[in-house]
Amino acid sequence: MTRISPPSRRTVVFGGVFGAVTVAGVLKNSGLAIAAEDRGMVRRFEDLSRNGNSTCSGKFLESIATMPSTSRIKGSCCSPMEMKRYVQQVNGLTKYRDIAMIPSDPYDIPAGIAQKMMPYYDLKLAGAEQQAYDYAMANSNEKGPCCCQCWRWKMYGGLAKFLIREHGFDGRQIVEIWDLSDGCGGTK
Repeated sequence: MTRISPPSRRTVVFGGVFGAVTVAGVLKNSGLAIAAEDRGMVRRFEDLSRNGNSTCSGKFLESIATMPSTSRIKGSCCSPMEMKRYVQQVNGLTKYRDIAMIPSDPYDIPAGIAQKMMPYYDLKLAGAEQQAYDYAMANSNEKGPCCCQCWRWKMYGGLAKFLIREHGFDGRQIVEIWDLSDGCGGTK
């Protein structure tokens, strides 16, 4: 007989509410079903929401260039993470797993990817490529790659230009990537 321990009480952020609640209770009450094999996602959420190193400061932006490429940029930079949204984002990004430069988790980004994508931000686009980028700027939830012009803005703006130029992405695809990759926290 396998004995299942009761869920531990943890402080989590869910829907903008802080407090000591059980993760299982939060998931059950939200209508969000997490299968037993997805407990790893719950653990990742808990770790990333508590142990992030990401900030919106210019100093943090500058530090990315000197980070070891194997280090991780973790957590939300603006608002508390929200579990239901996190699951939607990670699940939505799975369709892009064949493109290595698209981070599979918007709250756990390899510094090496950020270092490779940030220079693309300064890439000049023209014609249909620029129209695709302009469409994304006008139609994404944040009206750009992030809510403020921080490291995420530069990294995901560069990623968009890379995807447009190297993979032929159109504006709608960039909007989807940006909306799924929103690492600002919250429910958007």
